[in-house]
Amino acid sequence: MTSLVSHNRLFISRLSACAKLMVITVVFPLVSPATLNASPEEDAKTVAALDTKYQAAVKANDAQTMDQILADDFVLVTGRGKVYTKADLTDSAQRNEISYERQNEEPGTQKIRVWGDTAVVTALLWVKSVQEGKPADYKLWLSDTYVRTPTGWRYVFGQAFLPLPTAESPAKP
Repeated sequence: MTSLVSHNRLFISRLSACAKLMVITVVFPLVSPATLNASPEEDAKTVAALDTKYQAAVKANDAQTMDQILADDFVLVTGRGKVYTKADLTDSAQRNEISYERQNEEPGTQKIRVWGDTAVVTALLWVKSVQEGKPADYKLWLSDTYVRTPTGWRYVFGQAFLPLPTAESPAKP
């Protein structure tokens, strides 16, 4: 009798594993296409919100949120040719190397362009900060590239242009 109970428990545990596998292979693919088939307009709204969330995380030195949004192989190239990785940016945020008063995309300047699983954000960014006791207050254009991954949109590449001269009115991208 004991071996029959043991056999039934083993069968049930195997059946549970099988049931879990069936859920993963049958149900998950039915759920995923909804996000893969989002319209370009829906994708643009999602990426716009994510990029705004990223800028707010930078301003708050929120390394955890930055880590969630940035792809592991993320690269940022500045207008002066300096290259930063995901680790560079999240480490700087953790150490609070820069204190931000402003780190905001100027209202009405954010433009999202979507091509399938790739989206590019252009915007005019206003930065007002203090780093190593030195104040900075400037505007610059940025171009941020996002890619759709199995876990959602990730920020993969950034291009920050040179700061605009203060007297110059910004042109549209």
